Amino acid sequence: MAEHESLEFGKADFVLLDNVSMPEFMANLKLRFEKGRIYTYIGEVVVSVNPYRAMNIYSRDTVELYKGRELYERPPHLFAIADAAYKAMKRRNKDTCIVISGESGAGKTEASKYIMQYIAAITNPNQRAEVERVKNMLLKSNCVLEAFGNAKTNRNDNSSRFGKYMDINFDFKGDPIGGHISNYLLEKSRVIFQQNGERSFHSFYQLLKGAPDSLLRSLHIQKDPTAYSYIRVGGQMKSSINDGAEFRAVADAMKVIGFTGDEIQTVYKILATILHLGNLTFGVDGDTTLIENKKLVSVMRELLSTKEENVEKALLYRTVATGRDVIEKQHTEQEASYGRDALAKAMYERLFCWIVGRINDIIEVKNYDARVHGKNTVIGVLDIYGFEIFQNNSFEQFCINYCNEKLQQLFIQLVLKQEQEEYQREGIPWKHIDYFNNQIIVDLVEQQHKGIFSVLDEACMNVGKVTDEVFLQGLNGKLAKHAHFSSRKLSPTDKSLEFDRDFRLRHYAGDVVYSVVGFIDKNKDTLFQDFKRLLYNSSNPVLKVMWPEGKLSITEVTKRPLTAATLFKNSMISLVENLASKEPYYVRCVKPNDVKSPLLFEEERCRHQVEYLGLLENVRVRRAGFAYRQTYPRFLQRYKMISEFTWPNHDLGSDKDAVKRLLQGCGFDHDVAYGKTKVFVRTPRTLFSLEEQRAEMVQRIVLFLQKVWRGTLARMRYRRMRAALVILRAYRCYKVKSYIREVNRRFRNVRSMKDYGRQVKWPTPPKVLRKFEEALRSIYSRWWAWTLIKGLTPEETLQVRAKVASLEALKGQRADMGLQRTWEGNYLVGQKRDSPDTAASFALITSELQRKDKFMRVLFSCNVRKINRFHRAEDRAVLITDRHLYKMDPLKQYKPMKTLPLYNVTGVSVSPGKDQLVVFHTKDNRDLVVCLQGMVPANESRIGELVGTLLITVQIYHFLHFYNQLS
Repeated sequence: MAEHESLEFGKADFVLLDNVSMPEFMANLKLRFEKGRIYTYIGEVVVSVNPYRAMNIYSRDTVELYKGRELYERPPHLFAIADAAYKAMKRRNKDTCIVISGESGAGKTEASKYIMQYIAAITNPNQRAEVERVKNMLLKSNCVLEAFGNAKTNRNDNSSRFGKYMDINFDFKGDPIGGHISNYLLEKSRVIFQQNGERSFHSFYQLLKGAPDSLLRSLHIQKDPTAYSYIRVGGQMKSSINDGAEFRAVADAMKVIGFTGDEIQTVYKILATILHLGNLTFGVDGDTTLIENKKLVSVMRELLSTKEENVEKALLYRTVATGRDVIEKQHTEQEASYGRDALAKAMYERLFCWIVGRINDIIEVKNYDARVHGKNTVIGVLDIYGFEIFQNNSFEQFCINYCNEKLQQLFIQLVLKQEQEEYQREGIPWKHIDYFNNQIIVDLVEQQHKGIFSVLDEACMNVGKVTDEVFLQGLNGKLAKHAHFSSRKLSPTDKSLEFDRDFRLRHYAGDVVYSVVGFIDKNKDTLFQDFKRLLYNSSNPVLKVMWPEGKLSITEVTKRPLTAATLFKNSMISLVENLASKEPYYVRCVKPNDVKSPLLFEEERCRHQVEYLGLLENVRVRRAGFAYRQTYPRFLQRYKMISEFTWPNHDLGSDKDAVKRLLQGCGFDHDVAYGKTKVFVRTPRTLFSLEEQRAEMVQRIVLFLQKVWRGTLARMRYRRMRAALVILRAYRCYKVKSYIREVNRRFRNVRSMKDYGRQVKWPTPPKVLRKFEEALRSIYSRWWAWTLIKGLTPEETLQVRAKVASLEALKGQRADMGLQRTWEGNYLVGQKRDSPDTAASFALITSELQRKDKFMRVLFSCNVRKINRFHRAEDRAVLITDRHLYKMDPLKQYKPMKTLPLYNVTGVSVSPGKDQLVVFHTKDNRDLVVCLQGMVPANESRIGELVGTLLITVQIYHFLHFYNQLS
């Protein structure tokens, strides 16, 4: 069964219809067409409805969806049937064929293109150049054959006016290695006549619209198609096909296939010659027939590479041999016109057959030895004209309809035979199916001595003047009692038939009235031998090859050539035998409307096509009581999740037992039959119920699998993360150890170094150890400092502490703090630097003050210059002890002028400049402003010493200020 589609699109397989009837069949076909589903199955037959619009369902992605899949695994598609034929050919080493049928405009040619496209896409996985070349030539041949064999009709802009059967040969690996094309019954009458609104073959218009001016001049033709009688008959010059672009595409395709430049030029010359022939007119001068426009004879002589007098003679005379005598009989005006038209038709037919033969010469399998390379297998693709009913049905249409009867007979026989064989193989009782057997109609046409073709051939062989009316009389005589034949003579009251002109056949597809006008001439297909000799004697080797009969001498006796009807009958018998020897696959094309609308579905018209294609009978035969059948393993694979006994795998004796257990558990055992290798389901409802249960279980299974898979993914992510963390931890440990080892190596001998390792460069730490490095540097700095100061005396230690305190307090505020020299502290006594004459006096006063104020030691003493509140400067001295600050007058033997307990000092401010201005702030706001600079050497700053001493003594760091405004 095709992949389960929503019922909004109808049934994907007509076999699954609840009731097999024409109304239900048509309703399902219409619904799928309106929903954009143009393909539907009948078992292994594809029904295709022409959508009349471009559809994005033939891309490379779509090819991949169907490649290697079974029919039921994907929605219905042409690619599915092509893949089935390819698999049967490759896996079972069987020759297969795909038969595409339907009326004109139903999409047969497009279907054959897509099938070829699919086969080309799935072959040659190794991209071998030779295989790619063969594939390219097979595809390009379509383009060339369409140009010369297709035409615009009232029903189809690209209608095939010939039957085409292509065999594609494959090697044992399944790669294409060549092919062969057979063509049937080219509608050559279209060369000289077209129905109103139709065109002749595309090739004429492509030449006129697409050829460069230089080529047209060499062919003596102009771009205007209306200038040529043969191709303006139908009055339709335009088409949806771009003639100019197609001309270039066809020329390129012919080059790719292997046509030489001279061969392509000859093709153009023949087309131009046919156009000129159509404009050739004849007149009468007494009893003599003349060519009125002789200039065209000269042109044709040049194009055909022959002599002008030979061309004129062949057009006006006929050479007849009577015994040993040879006479030239002049044509009447009517005979000359008939010969001209016959020559035009024959030249085009020979050209088309030569093109097909030339393609076959190039693409056929060469140098293939089955003993060495293995058996090559074949896929055949048949794209043949469809059954049609026109207002005036001619000889060609009679042959076409006979062809369809023949193929329909084969279709019914093979389908019925396949079904019967399958039922017998599986041991299922076969139910007889009533179907229309059109063997009686095939016999009516082709039976020896009694068939229409035989009567026609007999009429053509009669001596004397034979007319179409004589042929109709012969039909009336031999077929008067046949149930499927009638004429006006046999049914005098039937006014839809004309006397001596019409006969009616009751075809499988319906009643068709044929006009016998032209049957005799078309069957004889007479072409004067003079034309054959003319063209055989051309100096153009291509033309010479096309007309081998021309080498016969005038007096040489030959067998009567077979008639067109006999040749066509024989080709059809041969074709049917060829198809019957292969495993067939079918594409049945339906035309939804006559106006080429993508929206309109004409139900009555489609119903008629369904009838003559035998689609409903095909459904009945396929059903034969059972809507669905499948092999046990395949059935189990699709539905095993429904039963606990078969999911995920069964332990029963065989797949057949497992299927039985599954269907019994679902309650469907009464609606099925068990064959030897397949299970048969009777009603579609059972199948739909199985599909619904499967869809429900698939959803649960998917959720379960999602859960398990998500858990698996989470565990995988966790393991990866854990592994990453272990690696990261180990790496970090390695980096830490490496860093510590490096630090240890560099600082191992710092104790013995002169600077205790101060100049050693620290290694760059990893990011994780940056803070650790800072702490380590701090520890080292403290150790280095401790190492330096541990050998100092108490006095030196106190001075170092004062310098450190001063540095921290004034760092960045003053450039010079006197850190590089020894601080003496008591400058008025020590070394007697400031006032050596009065040092004794100052020492005496200091001793008296110590006894009086009980201080422990002198911290700082210095001459200063005091600034009073009147902004006057006076020389003074400052003495700072561990308890008081004294202002003294050096002029009065350092007599104390003011005594400030240190606890009354709230802060000290210093200037940032080079001066040594100091302000001592007091609680009573009577600040003392002094300048240490006055009597001190300019390069000796004592501000740092003063601040540091006070900081470590009276702990006033927190109220230290800087007055930047002080000068």
